[in-house]
Amino acid sequence: MAMRVGLLFGGRSREHEVSIRSAQAIAQALTTGSNQDKYKVVPVHIRKDGSWLSGEAAQKVLDSGQALTDDGTDIGELPELAGLAHRLPNLTTAGSNSDLAMSSIDVWFPVMHGPNGEDGTIQGLFELMQVPYVGCGVLGSALGMDKLAMKSAFAQVGLPQVKYRGVTRAEIYSNPCIFPKLCDDLEADLGYPCFVKPANLGSSVGIAKATTRQELEAALDNAASYDRRVIVEAGVVAREIECSILGNDHPKASVLGETKFSTDFYDYETKYKAGGAELLIPSPVPEEVRDRLQSMAITAFRAVDAAGISRVDFFYIESTGELLINEINTMPGFTATSMYPIMWKASGIKFPELVDKLIQLGLERTGKRG
Repeated sequence: MAMRVGLLFGGRSREHEVSIRSAQAIAQALTTGSNQDKYKVVPVHIRKDGSWLSGEAAQKVLDSGQALTDDGTDIGELPELAGLAHRLPNLTTAGSNSDLAMSSIDVWFPVMHGPNGEDGTIQGLFELMQVPYVGCGVLGSALGMDKLAMKSAFAQVGLPQVKYRGVTRAEIYSNPCIFPKLCDDLEADLGYPCFVKPANLGSSVGIAKATTRQELEAALDNAASYDRRVIVEAGVVAREIECSILGNDHPKASVLGETKFSTDFYDYETKYKAGGAELLIPSPVPEEVRDRLQSMAITAFRAVDAAGISRVDFFYIESTGELLINEINTMPGFTATSMYPIMWKASGIKFPELVDKLIQLGLERTGKRG
């Protein structure tokens, strides 16, 4: 009998549409080749308002690749939408006829990017209900999402990083006497250019480059509107190299990938727009640099207690040979332009096989090998 895979996608983050596109690619892979006999996809869509959809409603979103509109209508006629929009309680109803009944799903595949998806919250729900799922657990997901906590974990294992400082929303929104002093300290510690980022958002959302005091103040204010914790990093002139990780207790590193772009940084539009960036796979770096980066990527994976899947990003300062870790992404994109599956394809693992391996790793981690 085919294993029922609960493909969970959408969510309330700014990366809702990217999640749908990632889920489309995974759904196609699960119906390709030998996967077609092994798995049955059960799509489950979380709308932007947080309500859950299953059955025909979720399938139509998956097929169209379009999110539901804010007024609750969708891209087609769905007379049953009102009855499906709040079926989350069925998640705990054993024996229910609903597609969402826990007893009917063999393994969950959460394909959600950003807050409320890859930050440990949905993983905590799965853990609470004691059901197997793909990807990192609560701790790995939470550390991978919070840039300040992530950097602390990297520092503990000796991974070199760019110079940075953590700032709180309270400091940014403080009285007129404190905020200028904060900016003075950031200028003295980090200089220009620097990058200001919300600590808990993905896909470059809310990130800004600052080259002047005015830009720094604006960037801090903008980042604080997204998150109560903000990170400010010193800018470096470097090549951006990435490495994909696959595995649990014995993770493997892929060939390296390199992203080249004409914008100031790898922003949201550049990341997901076709042709927005040039991808070099494998990255043309010396073998010694390749080996060091792959080793550092595995160290980073273990430092945050990741599982199954991750992509680790680095800065390579070619003039000095210095390697600096940037971040780990515990639920990287699976779209047509996403680096994670492309790097594994270049490493000899095609997309359908990669998806199959991720499911088996999720089952292995929970002691329920398929």
